[in-house]
Amino acid sequence: MGGAVSAGEDNDELIDNLKEAHYIRSDLVEQAFRALDRADYYLEEFRDNAYKDLAWRHGNIHLSAPCIYSEVMEALDLQPGLSFLNLGSGTGYLSTMVGLILGPFGVNHGVELHADVIDYAYKKLDFFIKTSDSFDKFEFCEPSFVVGNCLEIIPNCRQYDRVYCGAGVQREHENFMKNLLKVGGILVLPLEEKLTKITRTSHNTWETKKIIAVSFAPLVLPKNGDRSQSTGVPLPAMFEVRTLQDFARISIRHTLKVILGASHEREAAGCQPPLVGVPKSGPCFKRRRIHRRRINSVLLASKHTLEHRMIPESFDDDSSDGVEEEGQLGRLGVGYQANDEEEERGNRDSAQEPAVNLLRERILSLPLPEPLKMYLLYYRQK
Repeated sequence: MGGAVSAGEDNDELIDNLKEAHYIRSDLVEQAFRALDRADYYLEEFRDNAYKDLAWRHGNIHLSAPCIYSEVMEALDLQPGLSFLNLGSGTGYLSTMVGLILGPFGVNHGVELHADVIDYAYKKLDFFIKTSDSFDKFEFCEPSFVVGNCLEIIPNCRQYDRVYCGAGVQREHENFMKNLLKVGGILVLPLEEKLTKITRTSHNTWETKKIIAVSFAPLVLPKNGDRSQSTGVPLPAMFEVRTLQDFARISIRHTLKVILGASHEREAAGCQPPLVGVPKSGPCFKRRRIHRRRINSVLLASKHTLEHRMIPESFDDDSSDGVEEEGQLGRLGVGYQANDEEEERGNRDSAQEPAVNLLRERILSLPLPEPLKMYLLYYRQK
C-alpha cells in the first residue's frame, strides 16, 4: 500500500508532499514526522527508497508506506501523558514518533512477533537518542518493546488510551482489540481492507469510522490456536516507579528548554527581556511595525511596476513623464531591493551553517561537575 504522493529527495520533501496531499493535517503530527528521518530505519543498502511513498520489507523487518503512518498518527489524536500500545511495533519508527508527542509522563509499549526485529528496533532507538538533535527538542516517552503474539495478550489485563495494530485484523478478533481500550480511548487498525478508527464511548459502546482502503498482511494466529491455554504475553509495567533524580533531570531539562526558547525568540526580535507590567511598546514592537510598513511599500512598488509594464509605451517624443516615473520607482524600490538582496545572502549563509543544539550547549556550559552534566544530557553518553 502506498504511492499516493510523489517521492521526495529527503525527509522534509517527503513530509511536504504528504502535507500537500492532506495526509498530514496537524502541526503536532508534522513536527513528529520531521523530527525523525525515515531513512534511518532502513538498512543502508536500501536507503535510496526511504523517501518514496511505499511500504518496505526485508525479511522480518517491515515499514508501512508514509501515507499510512500519517493517517494513523492523525487518527490516534495523540496528546501528552496518554498510554499507547503498538501491536506489531516492528522497527519502532511509529512508536518513536508517538513518543515525541506523549512526553516523559506517557506510556509507550510495543508488542512484536519477531525477536530479531525487537533487536533492530532497540538499535534504531539507541541511535536516535544518542545522535539526533530532535531528542533534545522534544519531551520524549521512550518506547518499551516485548516479544510475543499480540493475540496472546491476557484478556482484560490492562487497557490503554490509544492502540494501533499494524496487521490485518480478522472480524473474529475485533472485540479482543476493542477490549484493550479504556473508555474514551481510540483504536486504529486495518479491518476488512479498511483502515478503521474505533472510539470507545462507554463500557459497551463504540463509534466506528472508516478512513482509507488498505492492504495489510493478516495477523499471525497463535500456534496452539487457543489463547485460553497460553501463558500470555507479559506487557511492560504500566507505570514505572521513578527515582527522584529522574524527575529532577526531566524538570531541569524542561526548564532549560523554556528559558532557551524564550531567549531565542527575544534575540530573533531584537528585544530586551520583558518587564512585568510594561505595555507592549518599545524598539521591538516598533521594529515590527516598521517591517510591516516596509513590506507594504515594496508590495505597492511592485504593483506599480507591474501596472507600468502592462501599459504600452508611447511613441511620442515627450518621454519626460516616463523618466520621472522610473525615478520615483527607483526611490521607492531600489533601497528595499538592496536590503532584500542582503537578507537573501544572509539567509543563504545561515542555511549553510550547521544547526546548533542549544540545549546540549547550555548544559555543557553550566558550572556543574562533569558527571552531573552527562546525567542531564540523558542517554547521550550511555
